[in-house]
Amino acid sequence: MQQDFLWTLIGFLLTLLVFSYLLGDHFLFRLVASLFVGVAAGYAAVLLIYQVILPRLIYPFGEGGALAILRAIVPLVLGLLMLTKLFPRFSRLGNLSMGYLVGVGAAVLIGGAVIGTLSGQLRASAAGFDLHRAALAGRSPVGALVEAVIFLFGTISALLYFQFSVRSKNNPQAARPPLLEAIASIGKVFIAVTLGAIFAGVFAAALAALIDRLDFITEFIFMLVF
Repeated sequence: MQQDFLWTLIGFLLTLLVFSYLLGDHFLFRLVASLFVGVAAGYAAVLLIYQVILPRLIYPFGEGGALAILRAIVPLVLGLLMLTKLFPRFSRLGNLSMGYLVGVGAAVLIGGAVIGTLSGQLRASAAGFDLHRAALAGRSPVGALVEAVIFLFGTISALLYFQFSVRSKNNPQAARPPLLEAIASIGKVFIAVTLGAIFAGVFAAALAALIDRLDFITEFIFMLVF
């Protein structure tokens, strides 16, 4: 019971120190920020050791077969080459690891954008025209069709907003055709609405976290008083 109260008291004090930033940037707030960064870095390091380094790089050499050892050698060598970036004289040896890391990261990002975002958006735009499914869900076919048309037009106009003309010697003042320019202007409105909705979601999440902390402070004060 005393241990629980001690951790609650520590959480209360740390919360107050975070809120003290309202009075200005000072040593106590920077201390709490550094503590948070240190705890987060330590937690990430523990996860990295026990979920990546040990099971994928260390254990295969003692418990795995030839294939497991071969799979562990490749990332181990790349990781050791990456460490050469700490030494300017041998930093060029780490270019192989950096190139591999950048290539894999770019492939994952592009694949996620195409498959998870663009392809999903196109499928969602086409699925809106399935009036039979809308009728089975109890929705009005006319309303579902209007919603699907707006959804599809918003998707196309937002994509056209990122279509740019290339300047050349024959056309130094390259510009989009008037029709595409008008559709792109509408797409800008859809993009602005989307960004506004995202910002509202982030603000609502931050507000919920603030309310939770204020509720924690209030409960702790009532526990001390009563």
